Amino acid sequence: MIKVIISGYGKMGHMVEKELQNRGIELVEASENITATDPAVARECVCIDFTTPEAFRNNYPFIAKHFKAAVIGTTGWNDIEQQVKQAFQEAGTPMVYASNYSLGVNALFAAIRKVSEILKGAGYKPEIEEIHHIHKLDAPSGTAISMGQIVEQELGQKPVISSIREGEVPGIHTLTLTSGCDKLTLRHEAFSREGLAKGAVVAALLTEKIQGVHEFCDLL
Repeated sequence: MIKVIISGYGKMGHMVEKELQNRGIELVEASENITATDPAVARECVCIDFTTPEAFRNNYPFIAKHFKAAVIGTTGWNDIEQQVKQAFQEAGTPMVYASNYSLGVNALFAAIRKVSEILKGAGYKPEIEEIHHIHKLDAPSGTAISMGQIVEQELGQKPVISSIREGEVPGIHTLTLTSGCDKLTLRHEAFSREGLAKGAVVAALLTEKIQGVHEFCDLL
């Protein structure tokens, strides 16, 4: 059975801790400063990272170099994606990343891919709206960006993405496809962060069976 160190002990870190307890997986440490981890300890553990974009930018070289494997839940680092992947590949450290670890969202990604493929060339205009709590630092969300990339790839059009920050909304993502004849809406609404924690722990378990860098949706 794997052992885990959590990087970032905020709301998501606590949710991941609860899911680890539910599954009987050992949590070695929950750290706000992952670079202070003893490398000898890190080599025996999977790092589950839910920090901030700024923290992850500082921490990923250490995680890649010293940990047994990594599950990255932090978003907002798309501009350095190639450097991050390269760091893990060169270190030989398995890495799983996702804009969203919810199984429901990953099913949404699959649905968007299929619908966009079917509607390509049929005159549909795509729009994406994402709504999150006021504490979320990146906008648009990583999930919305992933949705947009799928639409652009399969439909051949780049959607407009709008971001709303209000209250304590865990996350609502909506794709609307509109033509002169009709409108199709695909929507996912999270009730809590629990789904993200469950998916992240599933990803951590999958690191036992993989090598290299993988997007979570490709492993499901």
